[in-house]
Amino acid sequence: MTEYLLKVLVVGDGNVGKSSFVHRYVNGQFNKDYKMTMGVDFSMKLLPWTDTEKVRLQLWDIAGQERFISMTRIYYKGTSGCVIMFDVTNPDSFQSCRVWKQDLDSKAMLPDGNPIPCILLANKCDLPSRVVSTEFISRFSKENGFVAWMETSVKDNKNISEAIRRLVEEILSMQCDLQQTGDVNHLLDCQLDPNTGCC
Repeated sequence: MTEYLLKVLVVGDGNVGKSSFVHRYVNGQFNKDYKMTMGVDFSMKLLPWTDTEKVRLQLWDIAGQERFISMTRIYYKGTSGCVIMFDVTNPDSFQSCRVWKQDLDSKAMLPDGNPIPCILLANKCDLPSRVVSTEFISRFSKENGFVAWMETSVKDNKNISEAIRRLVEEILSMQCDLQQTGDVNHLLDCQLDPNTGCC
């Protein structure tokens, strides 16, 4: 059995649902009462991938408070992928996604110099008071180099597992490309398939 170890950051402004997202994904539960994350919280999840492969995810839930942003460089080291999340009822949290993405791109990259795979999540889509349109999110996602974007609802368990799976697919695909081109791989604990030459 081949096992991949992936470090995935979950970032975004405070109160957009990052900790709830991680808790829902890892434990399958929703709790509306969460304490503010201080610095970073860690969670692990073992994800069966294929009959011969499994993925061990190390999820880093990074605090969204402004005073912690200057600390994020140490958190980005060795990152395989990133989730950037905003609240569809809070336009400021959406605008901040550009800052989070720029911060990520300036502090972490793949061995070949390309950006770390990053997915954009529009959370709290179950609420009726949304203020950010899907058309605008789609355009923003393409313009800022996200591999994909999805609407999510942690409360309703909408697109939680699907979002992580989409990100992991992109990470493994990009790492396979790096292996084929001979780039040194320090972001993924990966064994090559002798039949395909890929992870």
